[in-house]
Amino acid sequence: MAIIQYKSTINSRRHASVASRKDLTDKQPEKALLEIKKSHAGRNNQGKITTRHRGGGAKRYYRIIDWTRRQYDEPATVIALEYDPNRTARIALLSFAKSPKIYMLAPEGVKVGDVLLSSRNKIEAKAGNRMPLEFIPVGMSVHVVELSPGSGSELVRSAGIGAQLLGVEGRYAQIKLPSGESRLVPKESCATIGMVGNAEHRLIRLGKAGRMRHKGFRPRVRGKVMNPVDHPHGGGEGRNPIGMKYPKTPWGKHALGVKTRNEKKWSNKLIMQRRPKR
Repeated sequence: MAIIQYKSTINSRRHASVASRKDLTDKQPEKALLEIKKSHAGRNNQGKITTRHRGGGAKRYYRIIDWTRRQYDEPATVIALEYDPNRTARIALLSFAKSPKIYMLAPEGVKVGDVLLSSRNKIEAKAGNRMPLEFIPVGMSVHVVELSPGSGSELVRSAGIGAQLLGVEGRYAQIKLPSGESRLVPKESCATIGMVGNAEHRLIRLGKAGRMRHKGFRPRVRGKVMNPVDHPHGGGEGRNPIGMKYPKTPWGKHALGVKTRNEKKWSNKLIMQRRPKR
């Protein structure tokens, strides 16, 4: 994928860039793998806003991704590479001889016509193949990693990232996540070889506020420009700092840098090294 920089003829295009779609297949999405995605505008089942600054956005269908790939030892052919409006990565459409078609995240380097395989045994370690961590060579990059065998992939799913397999010892495999965290995962958990494709996604510049609105993000107002009745940072004459030891949420709780992970979470013992502080 390449980045297209537009000629700056108007202000909204001056610093904007988009991803080239020349690497994608010119076809409509697979209808059997589409679902209607409803817009909730950040509201819960009572209609109350639980996530602020959400709403609107372009209508889009959800592409059903197969996070398990349980068609074991059945070769699959990549018949299309497609754009997915719900994620940063590209998706690949796989066709089997007997099983129905599925969508998967497109790994870096996989092209239309490639034959991929998923297995519970040791198979060739090439990009796009999927097998348990215990059979993957140490040092290789992996993505869409399961936290527990058969649960479906939960880790490493964004464009251009990959986790590194550090080793396998006892019941667990050691992996280093893109965040810098090192953790233990059961060695029977499956992962896909290679890194997630579309690595240039991080270089895209939206260039104008309207493109954020298309994504469903509404404007944010700083607390310090509000009135005291609306936000703890509000009030004062002219431009002032927040006047507090630490920033607060609109409801008076600590904000920015607050740890949100449950200290009693059962999987804490599987974390070997926390991600570095930023």
